[in-house]
Amino acid sequence: MKVSGFTFLRNGTILGYPYIASLRSLLAVCDEVIVAVGHSDDDTLEQVRSINDPKLRVIETTWNENMQDRGYTYAQQKMVAQFNCTGDWAFYLEGDEVIHEKDYSTIRQSMEKYLEDREVEALVFDYYHFYGSPSTIAYSPKWYRRAPRIIRNTVRTWAPDGLFWLVMDENKRGRYPRAAWAGCHLYHYGHIRSIAKMNEKQKRVERYWGKQANEFIGYGNIDPETVIPFAGSHPALANSWLSTEAEQEFMANPEYKLSRRDKKHRLMMKLEKLLGGKDFTKKHYKLIRD
Repeated sequence: MKVSGFTFLRNGTILGYPYIASLRSLLAVCDEVIVAVGHSDDDTLEQVRSINDPKLRVIETTWNENMQDRGYTYAQQKMVAQFNCTGDWAFYLEGDEVIHEKDYSTIRQSMEKYLEDREVEALVFDYYHFYGSPSTIAYSPKWYRRAPRIIRNTVRTWAPDGLFWLVMDENKRGRYPRAAWAGCHLYHYGHIRSIAKMNEKQKRVERYWGKQANEFIGYGNIDPETVIPFAGSHPALANSWLSTEAEQEFMANPEYKLSRRDKKHRLMMKLEKLLGGKDFTKKHYKLIRD
């Protein structure tokens, strides 16, 4: 079995991504890792090359600055990297996601388990969405609890906005991949980066979705009932970034007013409990093995 890892990056340092920890964790699981690095205004390319791992392959790319429709530029960059994967499986990890070292063998074993099970096209991971600090996570139907990150590399797929895959059985119609559970969590740190770097990210990134960036003033403007404590351990590779680049304490804004969407999610959480753990989050996959 050969496993390819892949991702895309641009301005990772300026925008506060833990991308070096992310890449190192991906290298620990994969037999090759392909990184599409867009022209940056910082040292992202140099930092990636400094990893100096023979399994790492860098592709320098140019982004289409005129494409500002629903994140399609991200889809293009993701697919540039994926189309260069040569493994049986292709493992996509975003620059703010890190694999815990305790899960390396579990992930490899899951891919081995389903290698010959051709009905399984993808593997899905549970998620810890850290929010506001390394000791708090966001948990509500607003935040996907599972997502596919490994795709069978012989399946005809594309990523329409960079966030999920569609399997193209026909030229004009796609469907979500049939999936099995990978058996562990991924650690998502995008919403604990420093407020200054989150603000910079908003300014630089929102336009790719055709949106006007608003000033980001902090993580407190959220329904406090959806932020819960995290008592587990973090990936060792992320510890340095967590101590120097992440916000350290979550403080809810006491004047925050619940939106209609917040109220809807509160109701959904109550229904989930009443229905014995029913999951109402959006799913970009069809689970056929658990």
